[in-house]
Amino acid sequence: MHSFRLTSWLCSLLLCALCAACLTAAEPAPRWNILFIFADDWGRYANAYAKIDGKPSLNDVIRTPHIDRVAREGIAFRNAFVNAPSCTPCRSSLLSGRYFFNTGRGAILQGAVWDETIPTFPLLLRDAGYHIGKSYKVWSPGNPVDAPFGGQRYAYQKSGVAPNNFSEVVTARVAGGATIATARDEVLAQVRGNFDAFLADRKPGQPWHYFFGPTNTHRTWIKGSGQALWNIDPDSLRGKMPAFLPDVPAVREDVADYLGECQALDAYVGVLRERLDAAGELDHTLIVISGDHGMPGVPSGKCNLYDHGTAVALLMRVPGGRPGRVVDDFVRLPDLAPTFMEIGGLTPPADLYGRSLLALLKSDRDGQIEADRTWVITGRERHVEDARSGYLPYPMRALRTRDFIYIRNFAPDRAPMGEANQALDPASFASGALARDTRIGFADMDASPTKEWIVAHRADPEGKLFFEHAFGPRPGEELYDLRQDPDQMHNVAAFPAYAKTKNELAALLMERLTAAHDPRVTGDGTTFDKPPFSGPLPAQSENSKKKTKAEKKAGL
Repeated sequence: MHSFRLTSWLCSLLLCALCAACLTAAEPAPRWNILFIFADDWGRYANAYAKIDGKPSLNDVIRTPHIDRVAREGIAFRNAFVNAPSCTPCRSSLLSGRYFFNTGRGAILQGAVWDETIPTFPLLLRDAGYHIGKSYKVWSPGNPVDAPFGGQRYAYQKSGVAPNNFSEVVTARVAGGATIATARDEVLAQVRGNFDAFLADRKPGQPWHYFFGPTNTHRTWIKGSGQALWNIDPDSLRGKMPAFLPDVPAVREDVADYLGECQALDAYVGVLRERLDAAGELDHTLIVISGDHGMPGVPSGKCNLYDHGTAVALLMRVPGGRPGRVVDDFVRLPDLAPTFMEIGGLTPPADLYGRSLLALLKSDRDGQIEADRTWVITGRERHVEDARSGYLPYPMRALRTRDFIYIRNFAPDRAPMGEANQALDPASFASGALARDTRIGFADMDASPTKEWIVAHRADPEGKLFFEHAFGPRPGEELYDLRQDPDQMHNVAAFPAYAKTKNELAALLMERLTAAHDPRVTGDGTTFDKPPFSGPLPAQSENSKKKTKAEKKAGL
């Protein structure tokens, strides 16, 4: 009898579970509007993260009230990462939900070509009845420009492209006699006008997706603009610089200028939020804010697999969601593609790297929500095409967990940030060329005053460590203990005490890369070292060169 009752109870429990699963499966897709604000070269810079991290940082100084409001009314993800810290491969991964290395020639920056057979969330949403539109950069450099979004068919930019060059435009207007406030309002009016034009084109009751991709946080910007336009005193950064950045006046000013552009991004967020309110769309709109990798033109940032290159802000305001949540799950930007698909009522393609976040968005919990979201994989191949002899990439992959980063450098004989070329010629930094021209040398780090300072002081006791960290050779394996070394300055891969951890993480990384059919670890592993992934760019006509410059100015 006891056995019969136990069996009956188990059957009832199973039936209830099945019924619950059926109800969950039958739950209709929310079909929310999706406002996706995705800034170029914007890392993890918002004042909301100062409280979340609880330690002195650059986020103590930056003021981002509109971005912070999204965090306050929604979710801040503590552990969000890109799949590749380089514009085009990151965006290839983001738009498709795939690993960057599974996007064909979308896996590289210079020389990228989009594979039209790869499904992308914007076009799938369009086919599911969404009104879609974009302003500024979605996918570039690459050919065709913004192909994963349908090219320029869905562009809303007639009001202007000044938001892509905030400090340059505002400084020029002020030089012409305008006040800072007037010049700033003129830029913000273009943000407003483009978004209003997009909203005006939607059909009554039609859900929509708007991709707002400003490039103002991508270099270059006006030297001194952080203080001049945003009252960010470079000296307020003293003592808050991460260990890989020289805490010297020239670098503090450079970082302050970057934070000024981040504050311009915050002003854009404020305009978009205000227009949502005015249109009565706020309560049915998912707002998502992020960026495509870390800070450009500095050590450990863009083009690096350290956190400063791969960790990004990710903040969401969820319709009907519990406000003020902080989520600890490890999420990666490719997770957004299946998330947006499911919101639109679509079934994501099989075998994606990205996993939908919809359950996390609908939860009311803080901390770790899904127990298995404890790691991410990042990587890179080619950035600037001629950074190294033979047009070769610098192949890297990394496994990031809560306590460690394990990095595999597959070709440690190559220069990680590119070869020196003319960068070490005193004339290069004496003339300021290293702050203006990325291709002079070490081309996988953008030109910047920080780059110029590090190269100029490479022989000084004060600058030697920074130079070696930024441009020096790297071993085949790197391991960083984040509990002891949050800035990832001390490689412990060769320490006997870490041998077990290193071997376990190395095995896990290779296992997951092999399962994902990463060309770098399958076959002979040289796919990305050969054309069409390596080699010079195709020759351009004068007309196509002019078009490329115009597209760059427009953020395309």
